[in-house]
Amino acid sequence: MANANRKAATSLPEKISAKANPEADDATEIAGNIVYHAKYSPHFSPLKFGPEQALYATAESLRDRLIQLWNETYVHFNKVDPKQTYYLSMEYLQGRALTNAIGNLNLQGPYADALRTLGYELEEIAEQEKDAALGNGGLGRLASCFLDSMATLNLPAWGYGLRYRHGLFKQIITKKGQEEIPEDWLEKFSPWEIVRHDVVFPVRFFGKVQVNPDGSRKWVDGDVVQALAYDVPIPGYGTKNTISLRLWEAKARAEDLDLFQFNEGEYELAAQLHSRAQQICTVLYPGDATENGKLLRLKQQFFLCSASLQDIISRFHERSTTEGSRKWSEFPSKVAVQMNDTHPTLAIPELMRLLMDDNGLGWDEAWDVTSKTVAYTNHTVLPEALEKWSQSLMWKLLPRHMEIIEEIDKRFVQTIRDTRVDLEDKISSLSILDNNPQKPVVRMANLCVVSSHTVNGVAQLHSDILKAELFADYVSIWPNKFQNKTNGITPRRWLRFCSPELSDIITKWLKTDKWITDLDLLTGLRQFADNEELQSEWASAKTANKKRLAQYIERVTGVSIDPTSLFDIQVKRIHEYKRQLMNILGVVYRFKKLKEMKPEERKKTVPRTVMIGGKAFATYTNAKRIVKLVNDVGDVVNSDPEVNEYLKVVFVPNYNVTVAEMLIPGSELSQHISTAGMEASGTSNMKFALNGCLIIGTLDGANVEIREEVGEENFFLFGATADQVPRLRKEREDGLFKPDPRFEEAKQFVKSGVFGSYDYGPLLDSLEGNTGFGRGDYFLVGYDFPSYMDAQAKVDEAYKDRKGWLKMSILSTAGSGKFSSDRTIAQYAKEIWNIEACPVP
Repeated sequence: MANANRKAATSLPEKISAKANPEADDATEIAGNIVYHAKYSPHFSPLKFGPEQALYATAESLRDRLIQLWNETYVHFNKVDPKQTYYLSMEYLQGRALTNAIGNLNLQGPYADALRTLGYELEEIAEQEKDAALGNGGLGRLASCFLDSMATLNLPAWGYGLRYRHGLFKQIITKKGQEEIPEDWLEKFSPWEIVRHDVVFPVRFFGKVQVNPDGSRKWVDGDVVQALAYDVPIPGYGTKNTISLRLWEAKARAEDLDLFQFNEGEYELAAQLHSRAQQICTVLYPGDATENGKLLRLKQQFFLCSASLQDIISRFHERSTTEGSRKWSEFPSKVAVQMNDTHPTLAIPELMRLLMDDNGLGWDEAWDVTSKTVAYTNHTVLPEALEKWSQSLMWKLLPRHMEIIEEIDKRFVQTIRDTRVDLEDKISSLSILDNNPQKPVVRMANLCVVSSHTVNGVAQLHSDILKAELFADYVSIWPNKFQNKTNGITPRRWLRFCSPELSDIITKWLKTDKWITDLDLLTGLRQFADNEELQSEWASAKTANKKRLAQYIERVTGVSIDPTSLFDIQVKRIHEYKRQLMNILGVVYRFKKLKEMKPEERKKTVPRTVMIGGKAFATYTNAKRIVKLVNDVGDVVNSDPEVNEYLKVVFVPNYNVTVAEMLIPGSELSQHISTAGMEASGTSNMKFALNGCLIIGTLDGANVEIREEVGEENFFLFGATADQVPRLRKEREDGLFKPDPRFEEAKQFVKSGVFGSYDYGPLLDSLEGNTGFGRGDYFLVGYDFPSYMDAQAKVDEAYKDRKGWLKMSILSTAGSGKFSSDRTIAQYAKEIWNIEACPVP
């Protein structure tokens, strides 16, 4: 076997001499630098230069360039000493870095030519790269888009996250449905990260609070693990500025191994702390059904916050002037900390602790610094996603922080009593500590709102709901604390690089490529929307993307799909509120009707390929049942000779950024069909719209603004509105709901066993009854089903009009300018962080 491999492996071409050249920007120099890394940064046996070796050598040659730009960026920041933003997030869904970095540095041509001289195509080498498994869904992808925009806008900013070795999980589909195996992105190593052995901070867990004779307090004892920094460079587009995503790895020290116990044969006992440290960064969102699972999640969150804040404080001191050390009162004018959702909430009590216990500040001064430094982005109104931590668990793991949280809460409640008598009866819901004797918890969102200088939602509708409902009483206390920052996506990864054909057409018709960093310029396409030449070019670009997607689908699923059919895609986390169940029930109804038609009737229908993808959380049973149902329906439909010419159903496995880069450019219709008022924003809706895909959706999250921007006539709208939902749920409870016959027919068809013997009873039961947990159709699938089916009929009619559809597609892209993350980040910088561009000269 070894001999066969050696024979198959390509060797390095002898005619290209190895030469280190970090500044290489022509093909010959780049090829020499790649060969240099293949020879002198070796990770494999010396005689091999297969595609995998080529990837690592290419990445390292590019990394040389990034490190140089990176160093220039930080030398410049140090010299200018601007205020900097530190973005704290539990997730970053980065995607592949090679093509993105080459694109941002505008080196596509030279790198492609260099690799050709080495016997490879750039696309083939890029395919070897694994996605960094550092996130799950929209929250993590948003954070990554934000970093791209921060660098592109030359903002002095850092990202902070955790270096998960096995990510969430890799999804595989078997006869049982979804199964989870660990992600293997670090099985070998990541060529992009640089370990900073000089950046290490201690992070404590458990222990006790020691009261000193002078009344000051100190957290002592317990377990202390080390946070080691790994930096990943983030290049801006068309700029020298290259910023950093700093990921923390948890380690124990050598002396934490008990050598005596080890030599006595008690190996597990001897290495207990090493084992516990390793668990912290093993997986993203470990299951929290057990006490140990909860403890591990809380450890992860605190580990991120403590390491990051210690780093931020040490950098603040590093930049002290020659006249002496900085005053703490200057801290908020040099540091902005943004908490991406409630996961990094512990940054608040940890910053207070570091200021008071380690740096000797009094409460009032520490509170003034903290509350002027931290800001909070809310991402959800779903009660189960608004984190609440058991007080007893917090006392156990973080005793000093619980003292601080208690004091923050006590002072806040006293302020309400002193200044807002009218809110006296609301104190129990406004307070940070919920002291319900059955289940005393800390409400993290309340702690964020009370302590932050700014709170923002992520779409206009979402921010309005936050102000009118979730945080209404806080708004009456601090009317100026609440803002909206509609999410955005980077146009580089989500159009320029993932759909080069369409991008080139846009550049040709706009007569400029400046739209790549000024997305509002896309409105210039509107004047050409009826132009037959543009429509023809647009159609050919979409067809190329559809054919590429069809090849990918056949490769990963074995299902052959027709590139001339309507490509209808829903990809996102599998969750009942996102209503993949409504989608598949609609497909079931369509299949049943096709079966009932005569052959000549079928010929008049619009052939459709429905693709659904996304991960169901490992312990979320109903979500996993939905995945199973989609696969079972696909198995039956795709093998039915009467129907499979007109309908195909595909579950796309292991959805991630790279898969999205294939699916989104090839899509023509995309489903964003969450129950109104449930989706904070959504960002995949923006990616689809930008790529000329039409949306069928509810008035939820950013759908509202997308519809305004692209034009109501270019959006397939259905469903109840957010303000109607409470009334409709109440009517359902009162037994007033009358189901549409089509809805009943689709459910009965599933129950009939036509899709196999799996028991879908529990899943369909969630749609039954008038009330009760997991029943009573809380997400209004039944209520919205008839208007959803009517909207789908309008889609079919619109698709028959080829010119009309192409015009709508062009207008969708033309109206997507608002949804650039450059616009979002410029607003954060100006209106929340108060930071300014600091371009490297």
